[in-house]
Amino acid sequence: MSRNSDGGFDGGVVATLADGCADDWAAFTDHAFVRGLAAGTLSEGCFRRYLSQDYLFLSHFARAWALVIVKTDDLAVMRQAAATVDALINHEMTLHLAYCRQWGITEAALAVLEEAPENLAYTRFVLERGLSGDLLDLLVALAPCVIGYGTIGARLAADPATRREGNPYRAWIDMYAGAEYQEVCRSVAALIDRVTVDRIGPAFRTVGRWPALQHSFRTATRLEAGFWQLGLAAVE
Repeated sequence: MSRNSDGGFDGGVVATLADGCADDWAAFTDHAFVRGLAAGTLSEGCFRRYLSQDYLFLSHFARAWALVIVKTDDLAVMRQAAATVDALINHEMTLHLAYCRQWGITEAALAVLEEAPENLAYTRFVLERGLSGDLLDLLVALAPCVIGYGTIGARLAADPATRREGNPYRAWIDMYAGAEYQEVCRSVAALIDRVTVDRIGPAFRTVGRWPALQHSFRTATRLEAGFWQLGLAAVE
């Protein structure tokens, strides 16, 4: 799976799913919140609300990745999922806390933060897909978050119109455009390709199950856009 000129991925299952809901994918990856990050004009209050809710999101995201282990008997997939859960809980959440502190958000405040309805809707949708569906259902529901952030980061980093100097959100852009996160995207996209072929075959777009997978991906993509919107709804 390779990058195209817009920062997205060419080929593969995730690219096919994104193409199948192009308007929703664009509404997510080119949301007003994202444009504000690129221009450095996003209200700091909006970013703080997003950042705080994203910390809560990460804990549920780790739970969803833990379900991958339950849903597979492939040891290699178990190891990849276990490594992801470990990275989320023991690395990314620690880094996120440190980043929150830079924005004046304390761990004590996060501990008592009420989960926003948009956060509840999104995380519980992913968990429900994992609990009621199979491994492929779960991975497809997880994909918009993982691949979407990588797509956004790469596009903003490559766009000459993105503000570099004095942009308070440059560290966020650099993190998701960075080599480490881009490798995560490639690894997850390859995993989804492999599981799709194993479960429904290489001609996946012609299989009767495909519309349901497309619907799930579209729903998760819309919920991702809603997550941006919850940030924009912050009251200064």
